[in-house]
Amino acid sequence: MDALYTAAATANGREGRAVSSDGTLDLPLALPPALGGNGKGTNPEQLFAAGYAACFASAMGAVGRQEKIDVSDVSVTAEVSIGKDAADGGFALSVVIRAELPDHLQGEPGRALLEKTHAFCPYSKATRGNIPVELVIE
Repeated sequence: MDALYTAAATANGREGRAVSSDGTLDLPLALPPALGGNGKGTNPEQLFAAGYAACFASAMGAVGRQEKIDVSDVSVTAEVSIGKDAADGGFALSVVIRAELPDHLQGEPGRALLEKTHAFCPYSKATRGNIPVELVIE
């Protein structure tokens, strides 16, 4: 791969800060209450969900342009879950991508668009075969 852009961020744990190298991102981190924390900050799962949703929506725009499909009214939500990994006793992630599609993309046209987007999206490529990713049309 020939890198066109590289983002860098530093964090000092799940309860600290996450700061990008250019200072644009500077967020407090905290465990969510469901994991025993106070929830007074963001967490890696929220950051991953935001990045994945934005990337998937952008990828859908690119696929839509290639296929001559209007995706201007599409909204994408990524739900990132963390839970126990039965294989090693640690933790594992899973993702549900929810695409809110307009009427003209309901049914098979929307399913085909989601599948093509999932094949094209860099986040989907990075997670493929590593964590379960479910695609849902709403």
